[in-house]
Order: sequence, then C-alpha cells, then structure tokens
Amino acid sequence: MCGIIGAIAHANVVPVLLEGLLRLEYRGYDSAGLVVTNHGLQRVRTTGRVTELSKLVAQQRAQGLAGIAHTRWATHGEPSERNAHPHFSGEISRIAVVHNGIIENHEAIRSHLINKGFKFSSDTDTEVIAHLIAFNLEQVTDLFQAVCLSIAELQGAYAIAVMEEAHPERIVVARNGAPLLLGIGKSGNYVASDTSALLQTTRDIIYLEEGDVAELSSRGYRIVNCLRNHLGEAVERAVHESHLSNEAIGLGPYAHFMQKEIFEQPSAVANTLEMVFNAQSISPNLFGSEAEEIFSSINHILILACGTSYHAGLVARYWLETVAGLPCNVEIASEYRYRNPVTDPNTLVIGISQSGETADTLAALNYAKKLGHQYSLAICNVPESALIRQTDLRFLTRAGPEIGVASTKAFTTQLASLLLLTVTLAKMRHKLSSEDEQRMIASLRHLPVALQHALQVEPQVRIWAKRFAQKRHALFLGRGVHYPIAMEGALKLKEISYIHAEAYAAGELKHGPLALVDSEMPVVAIAPNDQLLGKLKSNLQEVHARGGELYVFADADSHITQGENLHVIRLAEHAGLLSPILHTIPLQLLAYHVALERGTDVDKPRNLAKAVTVE
Repeated sequence: MCGIIGAIAHANVVPVLLEGLLRLEYRGYDSAGLVVTNHGLQRVRTTGRVTELSKLVAQQRAQGLAGIAHTRWATHGEPSERNAHPHFSGEISRIAVVHNGIIENHEAIRSHLINKGFKFSSDTDTEVIAHLIAFNLEQVTDLFQAVCLSIAELQGAYAIAVMEEAHPERIVVARNGAPLLLGIGKSGNYVASDTSALLQTTRDIIYLEEGDVAELSSRGYRIVNCLRNHLGEAVERAVHESHLSNEAIGLGPYAHFMQKEIFEQPSAVANTLEMVFNAQSISPNLFGSEAEEIFSSINHILILACGTSYHAGLVARYWLETVAGLPCNVEIASEYRYRNPVTDPNTLVIGISQSGETADTLAALNYAKKLGHQYSLAICNVPESALIRQTDLRFLTRAGPEIGVASTKAFTTQLASLLLLTVTLAKMRHKLSSEDEQRMIASLRHLPVALQHALQVEPQVRIWAKRFAQKRHALFLGRGVHYPIAMEGALKLKEISYIHAEAYAAGELKHGPLALVDSEMPVVAIAPNDQLLGKLKSNLQEVHARGGELYVFADADSHITQGENLHVIRLAEHAGLLSPILHTIPLQLLAYHVALERGTDVDKPRNLAKAVTVE
C-alpha cells in the first residue's frame, strides 16, 4: 500500500528519494510527498504521480542532506494535498512524519491533543502521530525518546519515519505490524518499506522487528526495542545482503509489469519446483526440518488468505481432500479473525500471502494460535516477511518480485506449492503409491513447458478482448476445482479493466444468475475434459438457449464445437491435477488485453494496492 523511503547522507538525497518512490509505485498510491532539510524543513506534496512530484521538486529547488518521502494510499480522508504525507507538527521544534498503516485509536488521541491546544489541518490518522510526538518532545527534549513514548500510546499497525527541524542530522523510525527496513550504505544510511527502493544505494539490509525504534545518521545507526517498555532495550539486528537484482524489478522488453509477470510464469514455477526436478522422491523436509513430525500429527487443514491467495486456497481444498484425504477449511482471513470457530489442536494452519505482510492474514494466523492451533505453515514469496517469521514451517514460492498490483505469477506459484504440499501429505498418509508419486513428479517437471504452451493462446485472446472491451458486465463459470479459477478470472478482469465481473459455480446458473444473461452479457466458461464436462455442457446450453454469448476455454479433447455466439479457445489435452494452473493463464491474458483496449492503468489500477498492510 503506502510506501516510505528515507535517506541521510553526505550529498543531496532528493534523487535517492524520488527514485525510491518510483520503485514503490507498484504498491499503489493516490498522492506523494517529501520533506528535506534545506535551511529548515522544505516540504513538497501533490495528488499527482511521482513524476509530477519530481517536477514540483525541481521548480522549488528542493534539496538537502536528509529527507523522508512517501506515497499515500488513502484510508482516512480523501486523496488531497492537505492529506498527503509528510505531516508537520510543533512550534518550538517542528517535526515531520510519514506513516504506513492505520492507527486504530486515532480519534481518542486526536480529542486529547485538541484539548491540549493542537490544531489539525488534515483528516488523516497520521497527523495524530505527528502531534503526539511533538507533544511528547516538549516533555523529554529528545526526538528518539519522544518517539518511544509516543508509540506506546498507539494502537494498530504502523511504520513511521520522523525528522526534526532542530536536529536535521538524524532520522528516527519505528515499526509495529507494517514492514520497515534499514539500508546501510558507505555514503549514508537509508530506510524504506520495501527492499526494491534501496537497491539504488545499498544491498546491506536490516529488517526491523516488531516494536523496534531506530535512529539513523549519515555515520551510523542504533536500534532499541520498545515492545516491553517505553524506554527501550538496545538490540542487535543482523545485516542481510539482498540478492534482488535491478533487472528483476525492471520492465525489460515488456509494455507493462503485468505482461512481463504473466510471461515469467514458466520460469517462476520452475524456480519454485526446482528441488523436485532433481529428486527421485518428494520429501516433507521441503517445508521445514520439523515438517515430517508435524505432518504426522495433523488430521485437518485450515487455510487463511485474502484475495487471489484465497482463491489458491480454494483450489487446494479440492486437492487436499481428494488426493490426501484431509478435511480442509478455507477462510477469508479478514472474516476468520472476527468469529469464534470450532478449533482442533491437530490442525495445520496455512497462511498464504504473496508479500507476507498482509495485515488480515497475519492477524488471522495469530488469532488461530491463540485459539489453540499448534501447527502453522507459511506459503509466501518474500523470505524476510513477517509471515515467514511467525510460522513453524515455510515454503517460498520463488516467483521473484511481483510489481503489477494484479497478482499473476504469485498465484500460479502458490498453486504449484500447494499441489506439492498435497502430494507430500498424500504420500505420508499412504494415499499415493510409488508409481503415482513418480507420475506426479514427472507432471510437475513438465509443468513449466505446459505453461509455455498455454501462453501461445495470446493471439486468440487478443481478438476476444476487442469484443469484451465494450461490455460493462461479465459472468465467469467453472465447476469443481475450476470454480475458484473462474473466481480468479473474474477478479482479474475487475481489477484492471473495471468491468464488473462475477464468478459462479456453473450449476448455480439456474438458481439466479441466469436472469442476467442476454446478448450484452458475455459468459466465460472453463471447460476442461474432466468428469464434470458433461454437466458443464448442459450449463452452457442454458446460456446459449437464452441468447447469451459464450467464450469457452476448453481442453483440446473437450469436443466443444465453435458456432454462433459460441467462441472456443483450446488449450492442450486435459492435464489432470495440473489443469487449474494451466487454465489460469488465458484468463490472465484476457484481463490484460481487455484493459489495454480500454486504456486503463494496467499495473496500478485505481483504488488498489499491492501489499495490503492495513485492515
């Protein structure tokens, strides 16, 4: 969601701040701003893109040896310049604050500060932080102590960076529930909410933990942890070398990051399954050193996720119950954390998140632990993320950086990981013979090639997109394990083309959605040649008989004949358990090319954010 970059060095940091904001654009935002030390605190803000901020910075000749910058995704208050970060406070010594996250008790703190004489100029919860630090700074006269005192009063998730006009030689930062990391450089030190923003300056990264408060100067840094008491205890945090490459976060020959990431899926899946390709058998140790013991103890699966990751979990439920014989519940994380479910301590709780920082998923996982669930597994794309650090077992999807807001390669690598988990559990539960295991390994080895073949339908999808671009609504149909894939296809179309789309289990058509079908309502169907194909064909006839226009993604051997108002794109022959992964590809391509036809911002769709780090 929001992005933070800060720098303190021996030279002008404005170019570093602006480049960092550009690299954070993929997270989604609606305003941007920065503040630098320039004979005081010089602030520039705009509701435009970072390129617009760069123009304003040049016009105002903003420069300085220290600064913090921010891209805001609106939560409290409309997108406007007065609500954009950084926010100021203080009369004796003015301070500036940027903030990611949500302060849940901001109204109570605001009321208290108003009674103390503070005046608010924005609608944001962030301004509360600025005034609170300014208030505490009057009591202790040291910014570091004032920040430690202030965060003790904050409830909710936050990552903040603070500067003080009277002491421009330092930046103070803090995190709780939202990611924040330090970059240790030769000519200065840096802070950001994402590693990609720091690659321009350093690869030496420190990942701050919950409750950490750090002070940066051009010469060094110190870290204390204020989780247990507001005075803080000095702590050491390891310095990691980032192996993320500039090429991995660059566009290369592609027009958009989403296009690039769609076409990276064969290699992303190959990287995710690399350990299987060279093995003669599948080992539970792929999920951690304790996996064999934990997997032997479980009798139930609970999957917690949001958005696209939730759809991956729904597919996994079919696999886990059918192949491994394990009952599986899949919960929307933001709903699970607010109800009182029946718990079984011998349940494996699986948290799925591309970023590993999804606030609702992290909160749901912690809630599940409090309810008595003993075992947890993270499926995630970011090795240093909070989700990875909070689970007993973990599996990295190795998709590489995913910049486009609409998830593509993260989804297919999640599916590949969940299929691998299914096969592992099935083997341990004696549901999989040695011959079936070898066949499954062969299928997984072939998956990257199969994905490459699936990408070859793009020219046909492009033709369909021209028809879709003029529509306002669409229905997506699937049956069985392909119903969640239909849900994912509808989500992708909504996210980036702004066409309203809904997915239904095809058998539900006659229970309501059929009323919507007419010549203006395109109906997309996933038609693999599985045991439900006959049922699906009957559902398609229901649409056809009512004048609906069908767009069918079928296997080569599905025997669905193209005709009037019935368009068919054929993939390869039915791929068995791998079929949902392959049928994902044309749906992603359809959403992408429809968005191109409609001229929307493919990589940064309106109102959305990449890493949803607030509730």
